[in-house]
Amino acid sequence: MTKDSCFYVGRIVKTHGIKGEVTLRIDNDDFDDIEELNYFLLDINDNLIPFFVENIGFHSNKAFVLFQDVKTLEAASQLVGIAAYLPLDLLPETGGNDFYSHEVVDFIVVDDERGELGKVHEIIEYPTQSLIQIIRDDKEILIPIHDDIIKEVDRAGKKIYVKTPEGLIDMYLGN
Repeated sequence: MTKDSCFYVGRIVKTHGIKGEVTLRIDNDDFDDIEELNYFLLDINDNLIPFFVENIGFHSNKAFVLFQDVKTLEAASQLVGIAAYLPLDLLPETGGNDFYSHEVVDFIVVDDERGELGKVHEIIEYPTQSLIQIIRDDKEILIPIHDDIIKEVDRAGKKIYVKTPEGLIDMYLGN
């Protein structure tokens, strides 16, 4: 399995307790949609290695995980700093104008007034607002992800149709 067929969940930030449990800081909002969780793919030396979950508990943006074959504090400490991934097929399908961040990268954003703005470079997640980032002519354009702005997500055509607030695009492009 490669990272291209997975999504980033978060990183193991420390050990938890003395019986081999670790604290996984969850950095991905998409993770909340997962129903059943039996394993994580840990990025060890650029290889995704499955680690099966024996027990897991959640609090805020953290998961406290006990892996099946990690039973000591020493073994758990070897995992600190390692990134965790899950396969994309574990995410439930979205529809309509809802989408996962990884799903729309490279979609073309089309504004109802200005036409094609460029390709989605990245979805930037802030605590209060998510933004579509477009790089056009070496300039960054940020468009809020909001029901009043996103008019249609055309998955087949790989396009996102938007109606941006007046002056927003001009602010970035200086037109």
